[in-house]
Amino acid sequence: MRDAATAGPGIRPTPPIRPEYELMPEPIAGSSIERRVSLSRRLWQQAWLRKALILILLATLWEIVARIQGNDLLLPSFTETLQAFFEDIANGVLPGRAGNSIDVLLKGYVAGVVLAFVLTSLAVSSQLGRDFLSTLTSMLNPLPPIALLPLGLLWFGLGQGSLIFVLIHSVLWPLALNMYTGFTSVPETLRMTGRNYGLRGLRYVFLILVPAALPSIIAGLKIGWAFAWRTLIAAELVFGASSGRGGLGWYIFQNRNELYTDRVFAGLMTVILLGLLIENVLFRQLERHTILKWGMTR
Repeated sequence: MRDAATAGPGIRPTPPIRPEYELMPEPIAGSSIERRVSLSRRLWQQAWLRKALILILLATLWEIVARIQGNDLLLPSFTETLQAFFEDIANGVLPGRAGNSIDVLLKGYVAGVVLAFVLTSLAVSSQLGRDFLSTLTSMLNPLPPIALLPLGLLWFGLGQGSLIFVLIHSVLWPLALNMYTGFTSVPETLRMTGRNYGLRGLRYVFLILVPAALPSIIAGLKIGWAFAWRTLIAAELVFGASSGRGGLGWYIFQNRNELYTDRVFAGLMTVILLGLLIENVLFRQLERHTILKWGMTR
């Protein structure tokens, strides 16, 4: 083999071969300390641990303020609220009330999601559909859902129908706006790909628009869920029992009338815990198996 000195004209010289060697890393002093630091960092990176610490801090502040205030009628302590909470769970009152509320919530939420999808599909399919959705959202989205409860009672009577009516209103418009925003932000290349494959109508919406707009759709589902949950509790506080089946709002209203403040806080705690459960379990798992898994968001 020719070396660089004897290489002829027009022949690229062969670079010299460098000797290979291996460097062994030196032992790090205090490696146990480094391991402890890395373990603490790994624990701090767990979202559930950080949120649990926040909840513990809030409960501690609640207990301190309640003991300083010293009036159980105005502000029961955290321990007294927990005692009332577990007592009403054991006797079945809170689970029954929560089950009634969730039953009504699911009916109104599913109906609102279906109507939002229909309106948004029409909006992305035709100019008339876009004008229709834009006009309705401009008119009805600023309207508080609880303001429609008197009309719901007049039209649907003393039953679940009136509650479902206001729940549909609370879910429909924010979800439709989010879905429409997601659909309009789909890149034109994806739209052209779908049209080149001959996709039209619902197949075009389900196979092209929905997967690409999924981050906005899931965000709208979360916003609609939050609106529906607080609207239901407020409606039950005003409306009371639905066909003899009261929910969590009715539980809070009854105990407030009877001056059981610890049970009022127990009902509020149940509302918060159910909201956290749905937010951090159901929607988080949905995001983890879709948009996070596909790299669509961080």
